[in-house]
Amino acid sequence: MFKKNVTNHSFRHSKSMHLLEAGVNLLYIRDFLGHTSVTTTEVYAKANAEIKRKIIDQHGAQLGVEDKYTPKKKDDLLDWLKSSF
Repeated sequence: MFKKNVTNHSFRHSKSMHLLEAGVNLLYIRDFLGHTSVTTTEVYAKANAEIKRKIIDQHGAQLGVEDKYTPKKKDDLLDWLKSSF
């Protein structure tokens, strides 16, 4: 059923990622995990692609960054990428 072994660490990691995605402060997650330093806990924040995307979207909007491509160009690119694989 499982392709990998499920360990206690897997559950800790999953719970930490879910807390982070729910917007829980990293300091509270640090305390929950029992880490002495928040830099140990920051690994979870660096590993989360969704949080990175949200931050980039938020700051991009503040800078007034606009799309480089028209909707047609985006569709053409996606079609090309799909046909390449």
